[in-house]
Amino acid sequence: MKKLGFVIPWYSDNISGGAETMFRNLTAELHKRTIPLEILTTCAESFNSDWNRNYYRKGLYFDKNCIPVRRFPIRKRNTRAFDSINFRFMNNMPVSYDEEKIFLREMINSNSLYRYMRENSDKYSLFVFTPYMFGTTYYGMQICPEKSVIIPCLHDEPYAHMMHFRKKFPKVAGMVFNSNPEKLLAENLYNLDNIRTLVAGIGMDTSIKANPEDFRQKFRISQPFILYSGRKDYGKNLDTLIRYFNRYSQNNCLKLVLTGGGKNIYAKNVIDLGYVPEQDKFNTMSACEFLCQPSVNESFSLVVMENWLCGRPVLVNEYCSVTKNFVTESNGGLYFGNYQEFRACTDYLLRNKKVSDIMGQNGCRYVKNNFDKNIVTSKYIDFFRNISNES
Repeated sequence: MKKLGFVIPWYSDNISGGAETMFRNLTAELHKRTIPLEILTTCAESFNSDWNRNYYRKGLYFDKNCIPVRRFPIRKRNTRAFDSINFRFMNNMPVSYDEEKIFLREMINSNSLYRYMRENSDKYSLFVFTPYMFGTTYYGMQICPEKSVIIPCLHDEPYAHMMHFRKKFPKVAGMVFNSNPEKLLAENLYNLDNIRTLVAGIGMDTSIKANPEDFRQKFRISQPFILYSGRKDYGKNLDTLIRYFNRYSQNNCLKLVLTGGGKNIYAKNVIDLGYVPEQDKFNTMSACEFLCQPSVNESFSLVVMENWLCGRPVLVNEYCSVTKNFVTESNGGLYFGNYQEFRACTDYLLRNKKVSDIMGQNGCRYVKNNFDKNIVTSKYIDFFRNISNES
């Protein structure tokens, strides 16, 4: 097999987003198996950076795993035009076909990246794109659709319904999904009849070790607590969790502990630890009563899987088909759709310690049986070889 070209809008060793972490871990595992690959990306810093600014210098570099990383300058964009249409998407307002075109043109793109792909396509067996909604995926996949594979990390959100995606996605060679509900969503949105598909999940390091006593000693938190781990932004529905928790905790000593990047949150009975090192995160998970994942837009959920590997149950949002599916398949937790259900689930998990422990053990077993990195990496390798018809 010739090289695989993995295309992503931004790349570094320390970006913590779910799609970015999945991408980085997958390429590292493929590299360990001596699968030839390169990462093709822009000079942008991250999702939260200025997409008109080249943070990195262009050229060929190597990441911490010695994987080649080719960086290409960003094409200057009309931020005002993009923001005005993005506002319509974010507020579920109608967006025309021509407005979609402006949205895609004025988001993150790199003409030099696309030119490189056209001029060097014969050197690559496949181009692999993630996530679905960015210019590098939309324009990149059109260069060689017959050798393009998308890992969409798809959510049921307004962007996923874009007419341009409905038109172009059916022309690629393959799609890889993180869960069965994500695949079903894609099949409902796009015509995938002529596309090869795979539900692979995300490969996890299932050898995680965690110690709740190390957490309690380091952070001096002895009270029982619910945990939220992840980005602290509107899209993760954290505001709903905090509102529900405030109502629930008025007459008890329960705490809500937050870990993850973003602006610190100050509220009664909420302890925001901010970004913590990975081992501290695992220790925190092992000490919690349960992890609450309130997001409705997930194509997987790394924190749910990590929490299960630390032996604790989870409480997820009923309106997230992906995490609800994981919970029901594993019997590793519960789900809620409103405050009354949140209160009832919390009461149950707090009052039934043995059942909570069993749920955590169920979840741990589920992750090890389905998403161990060796299992997932082997699925990807077989899929790439079948599509490229190369051994």
